[in-house]
Parts: sequence; structure tokens; C-alpha cells
Amino acid sequence: MAHTVPPPRMPLDSGRRARWYEDRLGWTTADGPPVQLFTGLHFDVLELPADAGFLLLKRWVRTGPVALEGNRMRLLVAAGSAEELPGLLAWLEWGGIGLGLSALGPGGVMVAPAPPGITDPHAPRGAAVWLRPPEPGRDVEPLLPALAPVGHSAGPGGGGGTPDLVRLVDAAANACHRARLLRTNTAPPKAHAQALAFSYASRISAGTRPRSLTL
Repeated sequence: MAHTVPPPRMPLDSGRRARWYEDRLGWTTADGPPVQLFTGLHFDVLELPADAGFLLLKRWVRTGPVALEGNRMRLLVAAGSAEELPGLLAWLEWGGIGLGLSALGPGGVMVAPAPPGITDPHAPRGAAVWLRPPEPGRDVEPLLPALAPVGHSAGPGGGGGTPDLVRLVDAAANACHRARLLRTNTAPPKAHAQALAFSYASRISAGTRPRSLTL
């Protein structure tokens, strides 16, 4: 029986990756490789340890797009949110605690993950990937977690509309604190912890049903 030899898979070159973000989402990219996305223009980023990020996602927290690169997880939030983070952490009584939770705003960049549905066979282990990808054809920015106007919720009952940045930051801080305690108590080998993170990443799917958090 004759066998058909499949054509070789072409690498996802920097030009194709950049064009996808610029044409499908309207996001500004920085020349690569690797292709990078500017923060502070269309979105800001909350960044936290990957193990804390997986604890956060397991709680069905409402988020915008979520990316993973190595041992860091990145949550896309509304532009202008990065400057609010220190004040929010202080208000939520997390100020001065080493959580590993930080933010990228104007002047920052993040590595652009491979576009959803496109596999880069040449990507190294730990390369940036989307866990909850942005949806082409939709206005992403208006749906990113943001501060709700004074006297208003972020959506009907906290379950619709724009995700609430305050709830997200509080949940992320809790997850970071819990992950730090777990690291201290269990102290798994580094290689095992990384393998576990990648195992969790493969199980996270986009568009999971959200539920609201109570502060």
C-alpha cells in the first residue's frame, strides 16, 4: 500500500505572527524574533507565577485573554490598569506582601504567543502560548477587566459585561499567597513543578463558564 508523505510543516515565522495580531486584532507589534506586543496601548498585563495563575483559573475567575510563558502567566487587562495595581493591593490589604504579582503598562512588552489554532512545531519548551486566547473579529479591549465606575458593578450581578479589575486583583493576590504557602510546605523539585505546570496548561480551555467572586 502506497503511503502519502505529508508536506513538511513550515515554521510560524515572525512576519506571519506579527500580521495576525496587526490584521486580526489591530494590536501594535514590535519587531522580532520573538515578536512582541506593546503594553499600555491596547491593554495592560497582570503578571504572576504560573502555579498561582493555575490556582486562579481553577476558581472560575472572570478574566480577559490569558497567556503562559515559562513559569509566568499573563492576564490581559484594560489599558491604564497597571498604574492602579499598587493602590488596589494596598486597599485590599495586600500591600507590602511579596506576592510575585506585577503589572506591565506603557513602555512594556510581552512576547506574542502563537495565534490560537496555529501550532509552531519549532517553538521551544516553555514558549508563550494562549490559555484563554483573544477572539478575532470582536473588540477585545472593551471586554478586558477594568475598574467599574463608582457606584456601579462590572456587570449585572457581577456575572456579565466587563470583568471587574478589583475582583480579579483580589483573586490573583489570594492565589499568589496560596501558591507561595504551597511552595514552602511541599518544596517539589523544580523539574517536577515545571512538568506539573505544563500538564495543567494542556487542560485549560478557553471560554469556561465564569462565576462571580465575593470580596
